[in-house]
Amino acid sequence: MSMKHNHYYSEKQDSQLNLTKIRINVSDLSFEIYSGSGIFSKDSLDNGSRLLIENCLIIKDWHVLDLGCGNGVIGVSVKKLHPTAKILMTDINERAVELTMKNIALHALDETDARKGNSFDDIPETFDTILLNPPQTAGKDVCFEMIEKSKEHLNINGLLQLVARHNKGGKTLSLKMEDVFGNVNETAKKGGFRVYVSRKE
Repeated sequence: MSMKHNHYYSEKQDSQLNLTKIRINVSDLSFEIYSGSGIFSKDSLDNGSRLLIENCLIIKDWHVLDLGCGNGVIGVSVKKLHPTAKILMTDINERAVELTMKNIALHALDETDARKGNSFDDIPETFDTILLNPPQTAGKDVCFEMIEKSKEHLNINGLLQLVARHNKGGKTLSLKMEDVFGNVNETAKKGGFRVYVSRKE
């Protein structure tokens, strides 16, 4: 019997779910979310996502896409910090979407939804900002495509806000953002991670 190795960016997961609750402490928030095996950073809030949550720019009533949402921790945190935001969270990983739906229900979040989709497949909408902790282990081409397609799915003056390790591919991604959008700024850095922001002009 051959064992197929699945990544968190695979559509289907073979492993047992092992549903669990983990505590998230970020900004001034402390709350629990459901998590499980077969998703990114299943046991705790990863440092990249933390930096993005604590430093992303969200303006009142903005429509926000959490692209590649995992268990939904970025989208849920942003909704709690910015209650007027309208949030869509998407992931190719069916299990991640199921967990995110559970977490939306757990916190009774209004104007917050989760949808299965590979990058921007099945996302006709445009957004005021796209938040992205890119799946760098999936490869540069996947991340580059997410950056390119983000531009098509942003409103004018919309922001792509991306977090990555600067010395582990983040610099390359920031150069790609500059190439696609014509601009990129670093808005935060901590522990090797940086938040890069491009504006659609």
